[in-house]
Amino acid sequence: MLIDCDSCEMRATAACDDCIVTFLLDRPEGAIVFDADEERALRTLSAAGLAPENRYTPARRRKLA
Repeated sequence: MLIDCDSCEMRATAACDDCIVTFLLDRPEGAIVFDADEERALRTLSAAGLAPENRYTPARRRKLA
């Protein structure tokens, strides 16, 4: 899983304040890469209520006419 906060549609919104990336890493600069095991661990923490869920939403690219 690749998360780049700079390209997130939810950046600078209330969702950003309650995102696993912000919770764990305090709004890092640049992209964050989680491998499959780390991604499963993050989902497990979230499901148990121990950490917020991943709210990363990639920004949609606009089509040029």
